[in-house]
Amino acid sequence: MKINSSRFILWLVIALTTFSSCKVLQPNRMFKTDSDFAYNEFKPVDTKEYKVQPYDIISLSITTNNGLTLINIGNQQGSSRGNLRREIEYLVEYDGYVKVPTLGRVHIAGKTIREAEAFLEKQYAAYYKNPFVLLRVNNRKVYVFKGGGGQGSVINIPEDRLTLIEALAMSGGIPDSDKAYKIKLIRGDLSSNPEVYRYNISSLEDVQGSNLLLQANDIIYIESRPRYARRVLTEITPYLTILSTFLLVYNLF
Repeated sequence: MKINSSRFILWLVIALTTFSSCKVLQPNRMFKTDSDFAYNEFKPVDTKEYKVQPYDIISLSITTNNGLTLINIGNQQGSSRGNLRREIEYLVEYDGYVKVPTLGRVHIAGKTIREAEAFLEKQYAAYYKNPFVLLRVNNRKVYVFKGGGGQGSVINIPEDRLTLIEALAMSGGIPDSDKAYKIKLIRGDLSSNPEVYRYNISSLEDVQGSNLLLQANDIIYIESRPRYARRVLTEITPYLTILSTFLLVYNLF
C-alpha cells in the first residue's frame, strides 16, 4: 500500500508542534518567571549613593591646596577637563583594597564616592597641604537583552545617572519582535533572591510615576513574541526534507 505523503507530513507537523517544549521553540529565552510570579513593587526614585565594590576600576585625580592647581591648569588650557584626562586608573582588589601612590594599599570598598574622597583626602593630609581628591568609578554598567536573549548590550552608566529609557535608546531601541509592555528589570545578586520589577512603557500613562533610574549591574530583559510557526518550521524543515526524499524513493518502487 502506498503511503499518503501529504497526510503523513501533516500528522508529523501536528505531533512536533504538540510535543515540542518551549526550550525547543525558544532555546535562547532567559530569565523566565512563572505566570503567578510576585514581582517587586515599584519604589520612589532611589537616590542611594553608589558604594565602591571589589573589582571596580576607579580613577583618581589628586591635587594640593584644595584643588587650586587643578583650577589653574584648567584655566591655562581653557577647560578643567584638561587635567582630568590625565587621571590614572586603579583596580579595587578582591579584598576591597586599592593600591594608590604614596599611601600604598588602602581599603575603600563599601564607601560611597564622597566617603572615599574624604577618606583619601584625610590620608593624603599627612603628606600634602590641603589635598583635593576626585574619584570616579569607571566600570558601572547595565546589561540589556533583547530578542528573547538573542541580542545583548552593555551600557556604561554616566557620572550623574541613567534611566531605563536612556538605556533602551543607547542599545538601539525595542525591535519589532519585542514587547514594550513586558520589560523585566533584575536588580541585585542573581544567586540570592534578586529584586525583579516589571515595566510597561507601551503608553505614557503606564510610564508615569515609575522608578526608571538604573543602578550598577542592573539587567534589563525585554520579552519577545514567540513566533511559534516560524520556529516550528525551522525545526522540522530538515526532517521534512529527509522524509520527502524517502517517500519519493519509496513511491518509485
